[in-house]
Amino acid sequence: MSDNAQAIWSAAQQTLRGMLKTELYNLWFAPVSASRMDGDVLTLEVADEFCEFWLKDNYLDVLRSVVSRTAVRPVQIAFAVRAAEPVGVAGSGTAVPDESAESSLVPIPSPVAKEPAARRPEAFFNPNNVFDTFVVGSNNHHAHAASVAVAQKPGLTYNPLFLFGGVGLGKTHLLQAIGQHVHTHRRNARIGYLSCERFTNEFIEALQNGQLPRFRKKYRELDVLLIDDVQFLAGKERIQEEFFHTFNALHDCHKQIVLTCDRPANEIQGLEQRLTSRFEWGMTADLKAPDVETRLAILHKKAAALSVELPPEIISFLANRIRTNIRRLEGALVRVAAYAQLTGKDLDLETIETLLREILQEEGKVAISIGEIQRRVADYYDIRLADMTSKRRPENIAFPRQIAMYLARQLTDHSLSSIGDAFGGRDHGTVLHACRQVRDRMEVESKVRQDVGYLEKQLTR
Repeated sequence: MSDNAQAIWSAAQQTLRGMLKTELYNLWFAPVSASRMDGDVLTLEVADEFCEFWLKDNYLDVLRSVVSRTAVRPVQIAFAVRAAEPVGVAGSGTAVPDESAESSLVPIPSPVAKEPAARRPEAFFNPNNVFDTFVVGSNNHHAHAASVAVAQKPGLTYNPLFLFGGVGLGKTHLLQAIGQHVHTHRRNARIGYLSCERFTNEFIEALQNGQLPRFRKKYRELDVLLIDDVQFLAGKERIQEEFFHTFNALHDCHKQIVLTCDRPANEIQGLEQRLTSRFEWGMTADLKAPDVETRLAILHKKAAALSVELPPEIISFLANRIRTNIRRLEGALVRVAAYAQLTGKDLDLETIETLLREILQEEGKVAISIGEIQRRVADYYDIRLADMTSKRRPENIAFPRQIAMYLARQLTDHSLSSIGDAFGGRDHGTVLHACRQVRDRMEVESKVRQDVGYLEKQLTR
């Protein structure tokens, strides 16, 4: 460790110790060490990938602010996972367990050997993502109730459970809450939790190394399989084939399957129909953007967890300006709280707007309405707004209408069905066709490319 890096991090830790609850500091920040300082980048060593993920997701802005203040210049933060210590010694009479085949599984506890830290559930689940910390509102109560039912009776209530919704609305929170509840109440349950991308990568690696039987045994003998972002199966025929048989093996044995996705199963382009139908066998539940009351409840709960008090007008400002993404909402609160604690200054709305400029700009992009898109496109192509929802089909009306559908799909979180409804009650297949038409013409017609690009910039500016 360089002396400079050590000195900066030690001073930053003193500041963090004064800012945070003792148990929070001791759990997450005390074990972190500084390995090096490269220019204006401080590299911090953490115990495992989960610690890196948690600190990035919850405290990156705080760390950057504290370290920059300590160094008296802007400093960026990088992370490195500390090299793991061996769990056994060859020749000592204790077998060294093979970790490679169970890296994403919650293992069965051994009565004779302590479970290695890298394999405990804490290594895979965010301890904050439990049912008690999930704020239930009108936007997610159905998904929450279904998740609780599945966690209490895995394999018996809703199987599979398919959760879908936009980014940052709580899908992963519920997925991990199910896993942690099952692990707590059924200690011998074998739980697999991973992203669809990781499932794909493990399958490819097994295929290349001739380890398919081992891969299949690993996932087809689980009690609970939790897969995040299943939309990434789209277009991968060989992976879909493997997942189809894994799904069947688990379902036939009444083992619980929970999947998350950013859209309904029937809107995943490039997904085989047999998989679509299986994803819809059990319970499908969506998570929508939270209403203002739910956003206020989320902010109050997060503020209590961080042990910070903010003026009511600041809480109200955040709840009203950040409407579509819970993760972004909580991130904004953390940034504001860190600024208040570090500077000791009174907060006002002008300061908050400056502090959250990037977040508010990003939120503005997501908050575009379909009606605004329709108006902009109609004005640009000099057609009536009513033509956006009419049945008229001449080229000078039909193609601008398709562009508006394409932009609605690209710039909003609305489903294909809700976009179709906004365009005169058209079905999701019509919207899909419109998006394909626009994409195809953008590839070969520079004028169309320029028009769509201009409209997108105007709408997201």
